[in-house]
Amino acid sequence: MNAAYIVGTFDVAELAFLTFFGFFIALVFYLNRESRREGYPLEDEDTGRVHSIKLTDGDKKVFQLPHGRGTYVPEDVARDDINVPAVAAFRAAGAPLVPTGDPMVDGMGPAAWANRSKYPDLTFDGRPRIVPIAQSHELIVAPNDPQLIGWTVIAADKQVAGTVSDIWVDQAEHLIRYLEVTTTSGKKVLAPMMVAVVHGNSLIDALLPIIQDKPEFVEIDAITAAQFENVPTLEAPGIITRYEEDRIQAYFGGGYMYATPERSEAWI
Repeated sequence: MNAAYIVGTFDVAELAFLTFFGFFIALVFYLNRESRREGYPLEDEDTGRVHSIKLTDGDKKVFQLPHGRGTYVPEDVARDDINVPAVAAFRAAGAPLVPTGDPMVDGMGPAAWANRSKYPDLTFDGRPRIVPIAQSHELIVAPNDPQLIGWTVIAADKQVAGTVSDIWVDQAEHLIRYLEVTTTSGKKVLAPMMVAVVHGNSLIDALLPIIQDKPEFVEIDAITAAQFENVPTLEAPGIITRYEEDRIQAYFGGGYMYATPERSEAWI
């Protein structure tokens, strides 16, 4: 009857519980130690001061970058700037920020971006992953699908923003990532395909062509026609870096909240 006891009243169940409890505490300390090594220190959101809680000996984790690009070591000195053009809605920790300028350009709220590396995303074999379709590895738009180049782009305010001048494709996933839009002023910008709606080529139009010569255009309702002029541009033609991707995606994503005054107001 007393076979479960090890020493006195100390039994197997108590040993299992204490073993699990000790393992869990050690796991918490290990994960926090590794997070410091990977460049995630505790930071005060009001002052930006990095807390001096030392759970490690200070050695930084070294990340080996692919395609012979060397190594990356997180450094505390490379922290993001906390002096953003916004003010707190009220005096409390974690209070939402109210933009004081153009939130889409300044990167506020849903328009925020990360300072990713200014290097293009690459395929497995080291080629640029997202390129104009003419520079891709034999990728084409299916003949039965709309070719889109030359189509008119209509913005959120129902005004003409420009025309589609090129298509940027993902060579790894074999899909369209961006539409290059030449604005009415002649500026070339990229618009994410995920915010674009192609009109005039639906399945219903193909099966039941009730309306002849139905208008064919691309609708991008994320931003207005005038805001296409402020879309972040590329530094090098034909190449888009990860940083530029984040900037462009954030600009259009933020447009769903900041493009018009009505979008930032409550629905009810």
